[in-house]
Amino acid sequence: MEFEEIIKAIGIKPYYKDEWCAIYHADCRDILPLIPDKSIDLVLTSPPYDDLRSYFGNSFDFINFKQVVACLTPKVTEGGVVVWVIGDAYLNGSESGSSFKQALHFMDIGFRLHDTMIYVKDTISSPQSNRYNQMFEYMFVFTKGKPNTFNPIKVTTRGYKPSRTSTRRKRGTGELEYLEYEQGKEYRTDGNIWFYGVGYKKSAKEDYIFEHPAIFPEALASDHIISWSNQGDLVLDPFLGSGTTCYCAKKLNRYSIGIEIEEKYCEIAAKRCSQSVMRLEV
Repeated sequence: MEFEEIIKAIGIKPYYKDEWCAIYHADCRDILPLIPDKSIDLVLTSPPYDDLRSYFGNSFDFINFKQVVACLTPKVTEGGVVVWVIGDAYLNGSESGSSFKQALHFMDIGFRLHDTMIYVKDTISSPQSNRYNQMFEYMFVFTKGKPNTFNPIKVTTRGYKPSRTSTRRKRGTGELEYLEYEQGKEYRTDGNIWFYGVGYKKSAKEDYIFEHPAIFPEALASDHIISWSNQGDLVLDPFLGSGTTCYCAKKLNRYSIGIEIEEKYCEIAAKRCSQSVMRLEV
């Protein structure tokens, strides 16, 4: 289905809409059932894990998690991808293990755990006195079967350099001929541990300040959108927050739907997405 047909099928007026994205101010459990089945190519989100933040009275525990996933599952196309960015809280002196519980639940209902990726931050959110400082979150990549798309992020191969060390004599002459060859490939597929700066100044480039307790790095969103979708695909974020997923999807020529329960963040997301963006052909 085309983007406009999907928005029409949902049947509820978005909080914000343009030709590339639609934002809904609602509990995602109310909007997800209205989205046509098998229409979402990529889900990219970071839920408010372990009920650490009430989000203005709206909690998110394991029961709510299972309800959201039940609504979400039929909406993902065959070969579609769900990128679930999550960490664990410290409860009663130990890590909660919620990230693993959620990953296992996805697998129990039929998703494949395609990759367990790590998002390393450059800050420490809660220094600990009796354990090493927590500086990462998981980025679980779930798929419905074999993923339809993989556009790997490439990095320069460590130690790469072209060489001109091979020589031979030209046939029929006494002259030496230098043969140029490469020591390996100049670029390789990146690893599954990604490093990002955290915070407004490092995560967003808009010319205004906004507040959100857990800003999603733009580079993280963009890298996953590039990796697991193609131009013209539909991206969904059921916990949109300040709108980074939709903002980056629009910049990368993907359609997107964002759902956010707090109107304050819908306002921020709408303002970001309404700005003109430099379109990137990736």
